[in-house]
Amino acid sequence: MPLPFLTADRAFDAQAEDIALPFDDHDSWRRPYRPGPWRVAAAASALLLASFVLLAGMIIAFAAEFPGATVCLVLALVIIGCALRLLRMGTWVSRHGVRRVGFFGTVTVPWNRVTAVRTVQQPVKWLGFPRTVQGQALLLVRQGGGALPPLLTDNNADFLTRGEAFDRAADTVEAWADEYRQA
Repeated sequence: MPLPFLTADRAFDAQAEDIALPFDDHDSWRRPYRPGPWRVAAAASALLLASFVLLAGMIIAFAAEFPGATVCLVLALVIIGCALRLLRMGTWVSRHGVRRVGFFGTVTVPWNRVTAVRTVQQPVKWLGFPRTVQGQALLLVRQGGGALPPLLTDNNADFLTRGEAFDRAADTVEAWADEYRQA
């Protein structure tokens, strides 16, 4: 079963590195980078935990304790949903704007409301924890000035220890902004 939210499309193929916007369909939402190993490892661990919970639920169901089996099933479904949401998190772009998908919410900003997209040096969260370290962040400046968390940081679950991938992703998002902000 294909999982389209895990694909990186052709943006990172050797032939397409010099193309800023290598996607054929600019109307669909695309993540311009691959999910990082930390994010994938966390989701895989959650799915492993869910499989153990489902196994426990099956054993409880065979023991004819259906309320306990139901609790295990519901808990496993919650864990699976969290793992899928974790994989979906990140920055997505299309012709319509830029979308920052978080664990609990999503913010979409149309390109005509974007003033600037730029990379800055600033303290950033390390893997999303409260601890901050000095790093790079891709910031989006909106018309009207409303604060928005960084679109990308070089210390999040997608780019920790992958500086070149962060630079490529930041350049790609900036290229989308340059292309569609003026259109």
